[in-house]
Amino acid sequence: MIRVLVVEDDFRVAQVHSAFTDRVPGFVVVGSARTAAEAKAMIAELEPDLVLLDTYLPDRSGLELLAEISVDTIMLTAASDAAAVRAAITAGALNYLVKPFTAEQLGERLLAYARFHNQLSPAGRALTQEEIDRAIRTLHDGDHPHAPKGQSPVTAKLVSDALRAADGPCSAAEIATTLGIARATAQRYLAALAQEGTATMSLRYGLTGRPEHQYGWKG
Repeated sequence: MIRVLVVEDDFRVAQVHSAFTDRVPGFVVVGSARTAAEAKAMIAELEPDLVLLDTYLPDRSGLELLAEISVDTIMLTAASDAAAVRAAITAGALNYLVKPFTAEQLGERLLAYARFHNQLSPAGRALTQEEIDRAIRTLHDGDHPHAPKGQSPVTAKLVSDALRAADGPCSAAEIATTLGIARATAQRYLAALAQEGTATMSLRYGLTGRPEHQYGWKG
């Protein structure tokens, strides 16, 4: 699990960001800080993998804090001026998301970060130039989501992961039960996976009624 610290002075907004993050597979929020001083203390204590950082904090600028910490950081802020964006990138921000944003927009960036994080682990291994280039491209995959129009990349990830983890072919009803989503939703995402060639589709014939679509991960 990727451990996340949310740094946001408005506790209601912090709760929303935490809820958005906890919905993304592979992420867990380990704490929330309202000031830069509290954030530094919690970083030392909790050792998070990722910080979601606001620019406007009551004691100091989040940009000043960013320059002092050595933790992967994504900015979640209302500051959209060029100077703030440039300062954040210079200080080491891995991505920059302007408020207000949706759960899907944050989820897309978190999933891209997870792939980046995994590609650079373990930390001591020497990388080829090709691997470095791929990791950098991966980091910003979430800025241009690849899910089909009208689909959530987060839900698409959940469905594909469930299908990959299954012991054998599954129906939409079985995937829906596993994930706690509607059968029609599962069917739509599974059909998209089959159409793009990521999954296989076959028919299972019962004793009565219409045949049921079965989907399997194409590995």
